[in-house]
Amino acid sequence: MPRFTLHDLAATIDARAASGGEASYTRKLLDKGSEHCAKKLGEEAVETVIAAVENDRDHLIAESADLLFHLLVLLKSRGVKLEEVEAALGLRTSMSGLEEKASRKRD
Repeated sequence: MPRFTLHDLAATIDARAASGGEASYTRKLLDKGSEHCAKKLGEEAVETVIAAVENDRDHLIAESADLLFHLLVLLKSRGVKLEEVEAALGLRTSMSGLEEKASRKRD
């Protein structure tokens, strides 16, 4: 079975966002606006943390999938492409994580 990637998920979200009708959960989320999408992402983040703290591997996997889905929907709602996030990550790999984190502090 071919590996399913975040790019595959982003393409699915794009396709469902372009579709109309009540059948698409993605479309319903986007129709409710970015603030709603952000709230859903936060809920999924909390559920992911709880699954990790409880050391429930299967639940952590399922909640992580939900978290990634809702992150990509939020990005879509704000017009941010996965490639833009990847580019930001790519820039960070040129230095250590500690150096990169320190470079973001702007007092």
